[in-house]
Amino acid sequence: MPDMRQMLRGLKSLPGPYPPFDTAHAPADPAALFAEWLQIAIDVGTREPHAMTLSTVDAHGHPDARVLILKNVDAHGWHFAITRTSPKGRQLAAHPHASLTFYWPLLGRQVRIRGPVRDMGPDAQAADFLARPLGSRVGGLVARQSDVLDAEHELDDALTAQLARLEAQPDLVAPHWAVYAVEPHAVEFWQGSEERRHTRLRYVRTVDGWRIERLWP
Repeated sequence: MPDMRQMLRGLKSLPGPYPPFDTAHAPADPAALFAEWLQIAIDVGTREPHAMTLSTVDAHGHPDARVLILKNVDAHGWHFAITRTSPKGRQLAAHPHASLTFYWPLLGRQVRIRGPVRDMGPDAQAADFLARPLGSRVGGLVARQSDVLDAEHELDDALTAQLARLEAQPDLVAPHWAVYAVEPHAVEFWQGSEERRHTRLRYVRTVDGWRIERLWP
């Protein structure tokens, strides 16, 4: 086995070159800047630029994280869809706050969003679930995410049974499906630098709108 420390030290980080981030021309709303950065990530060929890390805490206050796909950004916040009965669904039910992290390595950019989580309701639930590919809907109906799998045939049997349900009821929506939005109380934009002179800009929600702050690298 190779020496892990030496192997990691040999890997390059933040090699650049990276695009400039002129904070003086940042828009007043973080959603507008996020849309701009996301479009740039798409344009440069970033794979899965809408992938993000959702971080929550469990009943003991222990952090948990997993990668999900962004569904929308609007006046309610940053949207994602999950199963309510999954560990993350139960964690959000007990502690309805979360953070989201995006990282676009080709650009050396990160975006961090923190705030309370809001259930977007049955209409959003149905619209998202019915728009998903067939295999995703089948898995969503099984709703056994993170349970212990004792035998492979149990998974096959469960998927076959739910596929039959969907074939009989194409408009079936999983009752435990949910779309949530993180209502941002703080949004940070991080532009990496090869010289480690990183540029950080934070939006903080106030009663009067957004306060914009420069942060030390």
